[in-house]
Amino acid sequence: MSWLVTGGAGYIGAHVVRAFAEQGLTSVVLDDLSSGHRGFVPEGVPFVQGSILDTGLVAATLREHAVEGVVHVAGFKYAGVSVQRPLHTYDQNVTGTVSVLRAMADAGVDKVVFSSSAATYGTPDVDTVTERTPTNPESPYGESKLIGEWLLRDQATAAGLRHTSVRYFNVVGSGTDEVYDTSPHNLFPLVIEALLEGRTPRINGDDYATPDGTCVRDYVHVADLAVSHVAAAQALLAGTSLEPVYNLGSGDGLSVRQIMDAMARVTGVDFTPEVHPRRPGDPDRIVASGELAARDLDWRMRHTVDDMVASAWRARRAAHAG
Repeated sequence: MSWLVTGGAGYIGAHVVRAFAEQGLTSVVLDDLSSGHRGFVPEGVPFVQGSILDTGLVAATLREHAVEGVVHVAGFKYAGVSVQRPLHTYDQNVTGTVSVLRAMADAGVDKVVFSSSAATYGTPDVDTVTERTPTNPESPYGESKLIGEWLLRDQATAAGLRHTSVRYFNVVGSGTDEVYDTSPHNLFPLVIEALLEGRTPRINGDDYATPDGTCVRDYVHVADLAVSHVAAAQALLAGTSLEPVYNLGSGDGLSVRQIMDAMARVTGVDFTPEVHPRRPGDPDRIVASGELAARDLDWRMRHTVDDMVASAWRARRAAHAG
């Protein structure tokens, strides 16, 4: 018996695969490699290259590998780009999730952990987001993730699907030098690429209503995130009752300036970030409570900001050297 990790060749999915192995659990990866990397999949883990939109392929993979549950990470994850590509975003994230759920029903698989997003909240009007904070997505990406949660809920009503969804904000760091964040939009890789190329990193806005004037966000280490995905899978296997949604949040957050300071401190590259104008729509502060996940999903912040930076820097430099 094994678990299928859709998107398991991506940054987050590849860490989930490793977290399963650390618990002595087997997994199989399905990924179309549109943003994932074949080299991110550990040796010995079965790999199927294909799209989650191919329902027949998903169902065949579930049957062939005696899959007992799915961690559904695959998706189009660029919130900003989704505004320009709404149909593509809905196709990948909504139609894709329908395809996975249909394949699961066809193959008799009734357990799923869904990789959702804090983008479902939009711009909340509270200092600390909880699972009770109203959802108000502001991009096709956020909307598509919320619809994914609804699909799980409705399939549970219709067919007894056992499920939970995990929402998270800014995922950073590396749990292994073999896997790193390759997103062209995330803060950590943008800063690290700039430093590797001898450019000066930039801050967008330093006049926000925060202690140092820069935006405060939740930054969580990808390896910590992966542990909680596996804890959710194990809880579903054990028949434990889970909440429909969990936030994997830090509870306090870090400012962009604090991230920049840590980058200089840890990498040894002395720089003063360039300050540019605000980006439209960036709220002052978005931080989530992880209390429910700490109770049920072995969630905790095991890494400091310096740990996050050091692991991301080490993994990216290893890839750069290679």
